[in-house]
Amino acid sequence: MSNNDYADIVDRVLAQIGKHVVLGLPLGLGKPNRLINAFYHRACRDSSIRLDIFTALSLNPPEPGSELEQRFLQPFVKRHFGEDYPRLAYADALASQQLPDNITVSEFYFQSGSMLGNADAQRHYVASNYTHVARDLADRGVNLILQLVAKRATDSGWQYSLSCNPDVTLDLAEELRHRPDKKCLILAQVHPDLPFMAGDALVGEDFFHQIVTDDPQQPLFALPRSPVTTQDYCVGMNASALVADGGTLQIGIGSLSDALVYSLIQRQQNNEAYRGYFNRALPGQALIDAIGGHDSFDSGLYGASEMFLDGFMHLYQAGILKREVFDDERLQSLANAGRIAEQSGIEGRGALLDAAFFLGSEDFYRWLRQLTEAEWPRFRMSSVGRINQLYGGNPTLEKLQRQKARFINTCMMVSLTGAATSDGLKDHQLVSGVGGQYNFVAMAHAMRDGRSILMLRSTRDSGGKLTSGIVWEYPHCTIPRHLRDIVVTEYGIADLRGATDEECIKALICISDSRFQQQLTSKAVEAGKLDANWTIPSAAAANSPASLEARLDALRLTGNLPLYPFGSDFTVLEQQLVAALQRLRRLKHSKLQALGALLRGGPDAPEALARMGLAEPRGLRQWIYARLLRWALASD
Repeated sequence: MSNNDYADIVDRVLAQIGKHVVLGLPLGLGKPNRLINAFYHRACRDSSIRLDIFTALSLNPPEPGSELEQRFLQPFVKRHFGEDYPRLAYADALASQQLPDNITVSEFYFQSGSMLGNADAQRHYVASNYTHVARDLADRGVNLILQLVAKRATDSGWQYSLSCNPDVTLDLAEELRHRPDKKCLILAQVHPDLPFMAGDALVGEDFFHQIVTDDPQQPLFALPRSPVTTQDYCVGMNASALVADGGTLQIGIGSLSDALVYSLIQRQQNNEAYRGYFNRALPGQALIDAIGGHDSFDSGLYGASEMFLDGFMHLYQAGILKREVFDDERLQSLANAGRIAEQSGIEGRGALLDAAFFLGSEDFYRWLRQLTEAEWPRFRMSSVGRINQLYGGNPTLEKLQRQKARFINTCMMVSLTGAATSDGLKDHQLVSGVGGQYNFVAMAHAMRDGRSILMLRSTRDSGGKLTSGIVWEYPHCTIPRHLRDIVVTEYGIADLRGATDEECIKALICISDSRFQQQLTSKAVEAGKLDANWTIPSAAAANSPASLEARLDALRLTGNLPLYPFGSDFTVLEQQLVAALQRLRRLKHSKLQALGALLRGGPDAPEALARMGLAEPRGLRQWIYARLLRWALASD
């Protein structure tokens, strides 16, 4: 499709809605970048146009932060995203804080950490639960939606699917139905590689005001997979034992989620070694016995998650994602009782997962495209309003479907009285956003056998300084303390639901790192929230990184703790370089350490230096880079 064709579309839309464009865009994958760029560039050229963009998770290939990162990233980005990936122009302008005065961008969820220190992005951030985004869009007067869709031929003609992003679009269409005074055009662009998804994502041609069928020439944005650390594995292992067979699972994205999924697969396929992990005393063992377990999955799990990601694919392939749900109370009751076989022809036709949007790797997209005719109806896409809450058309049915639900998310910090912070820093700089986390926590409390599980690294390295993820207090929270439930760190499990403040404080201190326990204890005693005579149990007082290694011995001996458990988009050499660059990044906090690294250097590494274009350094700068890189490669 030519630029002139996109310009014609812009002309026709402006003729219908005028020069104030309130543009709503899907979260993540479903953005038609070239079409969006046509509207953005028109507004850049014509200051009489007012363009307000409302969206979330604007994805562009990564930009290097230093010359060394540039040397690493350029070949990778070219290979992973293609030669001519159409970058989102508004996202680049926002990142550099160079948006024209007549254009604003408001997001309700950032790519993690991407907008720290960006005044434009921070000032225009919208704090909104995922389930309220459609309402907020309507309130802002959204008059244009642009979205990638999938289509396929049927005997009765073309059929369309909202595919990766029915999440807000379906809710917005319903919201606007109740506001006849609000007019909004919905333009779709068909992407030939976008998987055709079932469920409520299926819509008729009349759902759209215009369908652009020309190839958007935009490779599907595939997320590079992250490494999983020892700390991540221990968090994932602890959380995995809280998942009940015959239950429901919701998970998010990131290395903690990968660790959880991998641990569930070990529980299923390598059960003896998995059980070996739990031979040592673990805070929270009583809760595991009450609501989870160590056995492999017989009935299996059903997925009810706002995000459909690689992890669910791996759980399906491992024979874990197999519990069926049906959109009928009687059938669902029979299925929950293990009696669905009584209904002839029904077994094997139920849904295995319902989700609101998807995002993942190229392997994941390929798997979705290759689902058989029998499989694809079992992976359904729907609105976020249906997935993230129990206030749909039939709450009774939804509770039956979501029995033994485990809503598992990650957070950044937890206060000693159980409030969780997942989205921002002390100065209210937004790291990401609330997304659907509050929705799932609240839903867990609304279900008889549902539980909210927040995974947390007990420590993190920030600016070269080790800090605790469990803190006495924090200026704001994402999840209030009156909704506290289960918190999991690498050191164990804290069951906070219905606990007194003192019980909550004790439980969290017992799963914190021993280097911070005395400080936390003193704060709580000083505030009159903890008995001054209380002592930390001896097992918890030994919470250290060394203790984690001993706990993982059984699995490590089987070779089942790889750095990239589900494969990597980096070559083996690039994986080594990623680790080396991370070590070099930490040197910037200490000039003395940087000088020591430069003096020590390291053994020759011709392949790595060649990959970075430093095999034959030119000038002092490149010589320093090459020497520091050799030090970092040898410091594993």
